[in-house]
Amino acid sequence: MAQGHQASGIVAGRLSEDEIASNFSDLHSAYAPHEAAVAADRCYFCYDAPCVTACPTDIDIPLFIRQIQVGQPEGAAQTILSQNILGGMCARVCPTETLCEEACVREAAEGKPVEIGRLQRYATDTLMARGTHPFTRADATGKRVAVVGAGPAGLSCAHRLAMLGHDVSLFETKGKPGGLNEFGIAAYKSTDDFAAREVDWLLKIGGITVETGKALGSGLSLDALKADYDAVFLSIGLAGVNALRAAGEDLSGVRDAVDFIEDLRQSDDLGSLPVGRNVVVIGGGMTAVDAAVQASLLGAQNVTIAYRRGRDAMPASPFEQDLAAAKGVKLMFNVMPVAILGDGAVTGIELEYTNVEDGRVKGTGETVTLVADQVFKAIGQTLDGAPDGVALEGGKIAVSGPGRTSVADVWAGGDCASGGEDLTVTAVAEGRDAAMDIHAKLTSC
Repeated sequence: MAQGHQASGIVAGRLSEDEIASNFSDLHSAYAPHEAAVAADRCYFCYDAPCVTACPTDIDIPLFIRQIQVGQPEGAAQTILSQNILGGMCARVCPTETLCEEACVREAAEGKPVEIGRLQRYATDTLMARGTHPFTRADATGKRVAVVGAGPAGLSCAHRLAMLGHDVSLFETKGKPGGLNEFGIAAYKSTDDFAAREVDWLLKIGGITVETGKALGSGLSLDALKADYDAVFLSIGLAGVNALRAAGEDLSGVRDAVDFIEDLRQSDDLGSLPVGRNVVVIGGGMTAVDAAVQASLLGAQNVTIAYRRGRDAMPASPFEQDLAAAKGVKLMFNVMPVAILGDGAVTGIELEYTNVEDGRVKGTGETVTLVADQVFKAIGQTLDGAPDGVALEGGKIAVSGPGRTSVADVWAGGDCASGGEDLTVTAVAEGRDAAMDIHAKLTSC
C-alpha cells in the first residue's frame, strides 16, 4: 500500500459505542434449555440419517439430538466432540444450511430443517461451561509429533494425538493459537472471545506444548523437525493473497480483506477502527461477505460486493448472501475490477461487466465506475513458503489418503493441502484423520 496518503473518508468512530455493541452481538442467540428441548423434538431420528452423511466429521447427529431430548446435553457434547473436537466453533461458523441442515428430512418435507447447528452449540456450550474435559490421555507412547500451524486442522490433529498418548509440539507463527477461528472469522460469529476459550479448553487434554512465533523458514525447518520428531503434521494455512492485477492496486485505501478481519477480531475497541464511507469488496466467498458485513456494521454508508460471476456461482452460501443484503450490503454480479482510481489514495473503482463462456470469465467492454475510498481484496489466498521437497498439486501440498504427503513421515491437512473444501469442519476432519494415520504408523513398529 502506498504510504503518505490516506483516503479522507476512512475514519474511526462512525457509530456510537452502543450501536457498535448491538451490531456485533451474537449472530445466532444461544438456545435456552427449554428451546433446545423443543427443537430436539422436531428430529425424526432417522435410520441412515442423511444429515450424518452430509457432515464432514461424521457426527452421529440423531444420537446427540436424542441425548439433548432426554436431558443429557453433556452426553450429547461428548458424542459431538468425539468426532469434532472443535464442535463449539463449528456450531457457530459452519454453513450448516448447505451441509447437515440442507440434508435434513424436515427441510425436504417442510422447508424448515431441525436447527442442528444451534443444538450442537447448546450441547458443547453446556459441557464447556463446566470447565472440565471429557477425554483423558492414554498411557504415554514415548513418541513425539510436531504439528506446524495451530489452526483448526492442527488443533484437531494435536488433540487426537495427545489423547492417544503421544507428546505433541504445536508450532504457530502468530502470537497465539487458533488460526482462522481466532483471526479470520467475523466477530459477530465468535463473540466473548470464544475461539481463545475453546483452545484453552482443548489443551486441557495435556501432552501438548504450544510454541508461538515459529513458522517454516522462520525458526523451523522441515528437515530439522523430521530429525527431532517421529512424525510431522503440516497445517500451515494459506498466508499469501492473490493480486487483483488491476491498475491502482497499490493506492492507499486498498487492503487485503483478511487483514481487515484480523484487525477486527483482535481489537478491544471496535469503535476505534477506521472504515471508509464508500467500501467495495472484490470477491465472492465467505471472506468477502465477512469483510463487507463488518464494514457496514462499523458504519460504512455504502458497501458493495463485486463478484465476477453470477449469483449461482458465488462461493458464499445463499444464507451468507442474504445476510449481507440484510445488513445493507449491495451485491453486484458479473463485474470485475479494471482499475482502482485515485491520486495516492482511492477515490473510485472501475469495474467491467463480464460474461461466462465455456466456464471462463470474459469482459464485455462495458464498464461502470463506483465511488470508493476503501477497497478490500477477497479473491483467494495462496500457499506462501511451501516446504522444500514436498510435492504440490494445484498450488497446495499434495496429499493422498488421510493426509500423507510425498515425504515419508510428513502429513498435511487444512487449507494448505490439496482436495476438500476450505471449511473449518473439513479442516478438523482432516486433522483428526491424519492423527489416526500417524498413530497407526507410530504404533505399528
